[in-house]
Amino acid sequence: MKLTLRVWRQKNAGAEGAMSTYEVDDISPDMSFLEMLDVLNEQLILSGEEPVAFDHDCREGICGACSLVINGDAHGPERTTTCQLHMRSFKDGDTIDIEPWRASAFPVIKDLVVDRSAFDRIIQAGGYITAPTGAAPEAHATPVPKADADFAFEHAECIGCGACVAACPNGAAMLFTSAKVNHLNVLPQGAPERESRVLDMVAQMDAEGFGGCTLTGECATACPKGIPLMSITSMNKEWLRATRKAGKR
Repeated sequence: MKLTLRVWRQKNAGAEGAMSTYEVDDISPDMSFLEMLDVLNEQLILSGEEPVAFDHDCREGICGACSLVINGDAHGPERTTTCQLHMRSFKDGDTIDIEPWRASAFPVIKDLVVDRSAFDRIIQAGGYITAPTGAAPEAHATPVPKADADFAFEHAECIGCGACVAACPNGAAMLFTSAKVNHLNVLPQGAPERESRVLDMVAQMDAEGFGGCTLTGECATACPKGIPLMSITSMNKEWLRATRKAGKR
């Protein structure tokens, strides 16, 4: 395959960025999208140019590090992570636009790499449980209903890639935050911090400068792990419950 790539290039957070055009040839349909970018970077290095900076780590759809907007879609045309997107999703002769996540809370570091530490700070605000130290407890000591376990597992699948923010027209982080709140709040192990968790994590999300949620649903459509939109409504109920309880103290 021969492709034309229009790639966002930006030296640093303070510099002006622009799209640069490159041609790549002999791209196998079986290559992943990141392998195609590796080919581009080898070509740039051999010609004495600066390679394109982009995030990646496991390349197995697990870590959430890869983060590209491809032809206007977070992670590209398939509902998967960028590293699991293959070039057979494109046609010979295609022009592909490649950009970083677009959100004020995710400033560009260089080229296609953005700073997603805002997610880390949301987790630090309440994404943990209180657990005594010592030996591991008996596995059946705390029964968890099957429906609750399924709900927790569904939300624990979130890999924190940020596609929900990139896809949202408001740049909201409600789907990410709700996944992290819900997967702990539904379990008995998360009960001690149930109210403080949702209040603190939502407050931190707002403090990071993410946009407001209007439930357009673009976040759930773009999520490579299929976190459902109802996750947001579930967290909203948790937030209202915690707010009312805090007001009675």
